[in-house]
Amino acid sequence: MDKRDVVVQIQTMEEQVGTMLAELGELRSKVVELLEENKRLSIENQQLRKLLKNDAPPPQDGHSVEPTPVSATGEGYDNLARLYHEGFHICNVYYGHLRTEGDCLFCLSFFHK
Repeated sequence: MDKRDVVVQIQTMEEQVGTMLAELGELRSKVVELLEENKRLSIENQQLRKLLKNDAPPPQDGHSVEPTPVSATGEGYDNLARLYHEGFHICNVYYGHLRTEGDCLFCLSFFHK
């Protein structure tokens, strides 16, 4: 093996190491992205479980009870307002997603209609 072959081999190895470092950086970014998504979904799941626990109907004693009619407009508006204040989007752009960056202008525009 002459000097030129050694230099070529070193250059090849440097290129391979550079490629591996780039791939490692991409993998690290993907892992960070997945960890952030996992945390966001865990928080969202926890809040949804809390909502389900609070909204569960009380157990009935076997008697059939007719629900009292309620104004659908008022009840729907109240439910959406409650969801928004619990940290979820109610706008058509991000509906149901967890609000992580404060107020949403799209959601707030719903309240001003």
